[in-house]
Amino acid sequence: MRKLLGGVVDFCCVLVFVAIGRASHEEAATVSGFLSTAWPFLVGLGAGWALLRAWRRPEEVWPVGVGVWVSTVVLGMVLRVVAGQGTALAFVIVASVFLGAALLGWRAGARVVAARKVSAGH
Repeated sequence: MRKLLGGVVDFCCVLVFVAIGRASHEEAATVSGFLSTAWPFLVGLGAGWALLRAWRRPEEVWPVGVGVWVSTVVLGMVLRVVAGQGTALAFVIVASVFLGAALLGWRAGARVVAARKVSAGH
């Protein structure tokens, strides 16, 4: 179950990033617009999961979390270029920071919770 949950959390992190980004730029709230923004990052996320076999230890910050983060951003940006979408430097920075905080943040939180359970004798 936790293996599936890790993938769902990562997927949701990307969707939240897209939703916030589209809303902050007052872009039309259409399903097609949302999907056109999301798909490059979701493909990058999927590639990262596949390359790192993230399902084996999805909660690990290193190397899984860092690898999934880098794959999501780098492949996402490359696919945006291929699709004719923008990759302004400010966008690359914001995407890198937000996705890094989200994809690594939940993993760091999971480690803290796991460590507390161990120290509490659970």
